[in-house]
Amino acid sequence: MNQQDFIPFESSNYTEQESRERSRQFYEFMNKRRTLRDFSDKEVPKEVIENLIMTASTAPSGAHKQPWTFCAVSDPAVKSEIRKAAEEEEYTNYHGRMSDDWLRDLAPLGTDWHKPFLEIAPWLIVVFKKAYDLEDGEQRKNYYVNESVGLATGMLLAAIHNAGLVALTHTPSPMNFLQKILKRPDNERPFLLIPVGYPAAGAQVPDLKRKTAGQVIVYFE
Repeated sequence: MNQQDFIPFESSNYTEQESRERSRQFYEFMNKRRTLRDFSDKEVPKEVIENLIMTASTAPSGAHKQPWTFCAVSDPAVKSEIRKAAEEEEYTNYHGRMSDDWLRDLAPLGTDWHKPFLEIAPWLIVVFKKAYDLEDGEQRKNYYVNESVGLATGMLLAAIHNAGLVALTHTPSPMNFLQKILKRPDNERPFLLIPVGYPAAGAQVPDLKRKTAGQVIVYFE
């Protein structure tokens, strides 16, 4: 195996005060990010979607295997097929597959098995995780696949928010239909289905409160 080449690291070299200010501003900006189900059908340029995905692809991954594939779908016929299959699974979820506790926790959010946003949003980004790579017909193991793809997805959501767009992390379960519809190879498994676009006029979101620093941070100083 060839030795990896190394290059000098380029640091931003912010002052302590600049770091404090930038971290505060970015937190306040990201704290405005919300999950949305009411999308506009306004078009989003393909270039924007590509930039978002390539930002996600800068995420760290186990042994730098980059075990992800992002399928960007704007074809109305494919979106319609995805919606139909997703609603079939979600109908089953809401009518027996979900536990009573799960349904009770979802009730205040007003969700149900209807998923019109899957056709209204101009783009669907379907994130696939690669359990292994195929090189010359041989399987090559990937490492920390769920963790790596989770990190990339988080960066994708931040990039979407930064572009002035909104998204929904949709997880119809099971999601095997996405692999079939999008004709993905056997080494890829659906991880998340993310509608992306602009918010609909008059869109509303639940008045949720995020946990405080004291609830999510434990310092050891």
